[in-house]
Amino acid sequence: MAKLLHIEASPRKQRSHSITVAEEFLSAYKVKNPSTEIETLDIWRMNLPQFDGAALEAKYAVIGGDNPSNEQEKAWGEIQKLFAQFNNADIYLISVPMWNFGIPYRLKQYIDVITQPGMAWSYSPEESYKGLLQNKRAVVVYSSGDSYAQGTGFEAYDLQKPYLNLWLNFIGITDITTLNVEATLFPDRNTENQAKQQASKLGFEF
Repeated sequence: MAKLLHIEASPRKQRSHSITVAEEFLSAYKVKNPSTEIETLDIWRMNLPQFDGAALEAKYAVIGGDNPSNEQEKAWGEIQKLFAQFNNADIYLISVPMWNFGIPYRLKQYIDVITQPGMAWSYSPEESYKGLLQNKRAVVVYSSGDSYAQGTGFEAYDLQKPYLNLWLNFIGITDITTLNVEATLFPDRNTENQAKQQASKLGFEF
């Protein structure tokens, strides 16, 4: 049975443009794929572990081929548990608003916690960096208050899409489909309805 993990990166829930479009995709997807297990991960309600101190030392112990201490092992165990939940999915649906031209800090914390050596990636002199999450797919719904598309003159301000795309590719997820909700601060330019139509169509075809 396939598993889809929906990661909600917005705390606005019903008022979130990215979540609204993601739910359009899910509604259509569930019609065509009723057997898929769907889990929603609201990162704003999670007790994310702090990635500091013992967790950092555990990471560098793993990289160096050493055994983490008891305190480090406990911190590393929390990270392994969170990563296992992420890794158990076959399909990822990520709804991401733009905050200060990038991604919300809670999503960045989640990424920092699960992107660990031996779990999400590996390194060797022969292969360099290698993403370990193979044969998985992702749909990413991006929302932004304005448009940062090519030709707008604001392309360089968009650190949201390039970062998340880079991260997904780094951990091995290269089959990525994106949906964009732009100009949400401007009613006459808001593309949410168009994005919802695209999301519904994609859900039936995915």
